[in-house]
Amino acid sequence: MDKRILHSLAWTLFVLALPAPGQPSQNWPQFRGHGARGVATGFATIDQWDVEKGTNIAWKAEIPGLAHSSPVVFGDRLFVTTVVRKKGRGKLSSLYGSKGYGAGESVADEGKHSYWLYCLDKRSGKVRWKEMLHEGVPKVKRHPKASHASATPACVRNRIVVSFGSEGVFCLDHDGKRIWKRDLGTLNVGAPGNSDKTGFQWGHASSPVIHGQRVFVQCDHEGPSFVAALDLEDGHDVWRVMRDENSTWCTPTVCSAGAGGRPQLILNGYKHIGGYDLETGKQVWKLVGGGDVPVPTPIVADGLIFLTSAHGRSRPIRAIKVSATGDLDPDPAKCEHLVWEHRRRGIYMQTPIVLGEHLYLCSDGGTITCYEAKTGERLYRERVGGGLTGFSGSPVIADGKIYLSGESGEVSVVRIGPKYELISTNDMGETCMATPAVSEGTIYFRTRGHVVAVAKGSGK
Repeated sequence: MDKRILHSLAWTLFVLALPAPGQPSQNWPQFRGHGARGVATGFATIDQWDVEKGTNIAWKAEIPGLAHSSPVVFGDRLFVTTVVRKKGRGKLSSLYGSKGYGAGESVADEGKHSYWLYCLDKRSGKVRWKEMLHEGVPKVKRHPKASHASATPACVRNRIVVSFGSEGVFCLDHDGKRIWKRDLGTLNVGAPGNSDKTGFQWGHASSPVIHGQRVFVQCDHEGPSFVAALDLEDGHDVWRVMRDENSTWCTPTVCSAGAGGRPQLILNGYKHIGGYDLETGKQVWKLVGGGDVPVPTPIVADGLIFLTSAHGRSRPIRAIKVSATGDLDPDPAKCEHLVWEHRRRGIYMQTPIVLGEHLYLCSDGGTITCYEAKTGERLYRERVGGGLTGFSGSPVIADGKIYLSGESGEVSVVRIGPKYELISTNDMGETCMATPAVSEGTIYFRTRGHVVAVAKGSGK
C-alpha cells in the first residue's frame, strides 16, 4: 500500500481515537494533555490536600535530578524525565521575587550529567523501570531558572518520544526498549545574538508532539532554525522546513481542521507565527510581529487559535481563525482572519487555557485574567499567590476548577466562570516549576524532587 495512504489512514485512526470535547479520557499523553488543551473531563477532582500530613495524597515518589518537564500518562503508566548531575545537585536561582530574578547569565559548567526516562505505576507511584538515554557534559548551558530536562515527553500506544534538545530525540516502547534516536544537532537556544558558549545560553524546552505516525519538533535557536516531521516508526525526516527565527521555547500544536479542512501545525514564534500543512510542511499562513523570547504554546478552541507572548514592544494576545491563509495583516481592522487582539497584555511563561466561553491567562507574577474567548472582552483580572510567588507552570482545568502551580509550591485553585472565586491554596512543600497532569480524577504534580499524586480520600 502507498505510504501516503498509510499515513492518511493512521491520522484518521488517531483523530478518531481522541476523546471528543466533554468525553473523559484516562490518558494525558503530552504537554497539557490532548491538543495541549489542559482540560480533563469526566472525573471529580479535589481542591484541598495536605502533602505533609498525607491528606488526599495517593502517593509521593522521589525523582532525583533537576527537571521541569511535566509527567505524561498513558493507560496505567506515568512517564517523567530527569537529568542528574554527576557531582553535586543542580541549583535553581532567578526565581520570581528572588534577589537574582531576571538574571540571564548561563549556569557555569556543571560537568557530566545522565539523562533519564522513568516509568511509574500511576496508581502506586512505584518505579516500573528507568532507562538512561544519554550521558555526558551538556552541549549547551542552561538558564539559572531552567533545567536540562524542560521538554515534556509525548506518548501514544506503546511508544513514547523524549526530547533532550541537543542531546537528541529518543523513541522507546512502553517497556523501556529503545526504538530509535535522532541527533538534531546542537540547538543553541538563548538570548538572540548573545548565546554563544560564553554568552546567554538558556537551554531547549520545546516538547515533541505526536500526531498519527509523525513526531513534530520545533527547533528555533541561534543557528539554522527549523520545524520537522519525523516518522514515528524510525525517526527519519518526513519533511523539514527551515525558519527565519531566533530562539523560542514554544511547543507546537496540531489543529485537526485548518484552512480547507486540512490539518495543520501551529507555531508560536519570535519573528513570526503561523500554520504549516501537516502533510507537506508548506506554510499555510503567517503573521509577522509580536513578542520576543516566546514560551507559550498555541491553543485551539471553537475555530480560533489563541497565541500570546510577553516580551517585545506589542506583547499581544491574539485570536486567529483556524481558516486563516496567506500573509496576515497585523492590524485587526485590515485582517478578516485576526478576530481580536490586545496589545501589552501578553503573558510570558504560561500557556493560556480555554473552556467553554472563557479564556484564562495567568502571568508570571500571578495575575489571572478571564476573557470572553470569542470577543476578547475582559471579564476579570485578579492576583493569586499574594504577589509572593511566580508562576512558570501552566494552568490545567478539571472538574470545574483551575489549578495554578506557583514556583514556591503553592497551588491556587480557582472556580471557572466569568467571576473570580478562589477556592483554596495548597502547599506542595517544594519548588514547583512544571505543569501538572490529570488522569481519572488524580492530579499529578511534578515538584523539585518528587511526583505527587493528589486524589480524593487517599493517604492518611
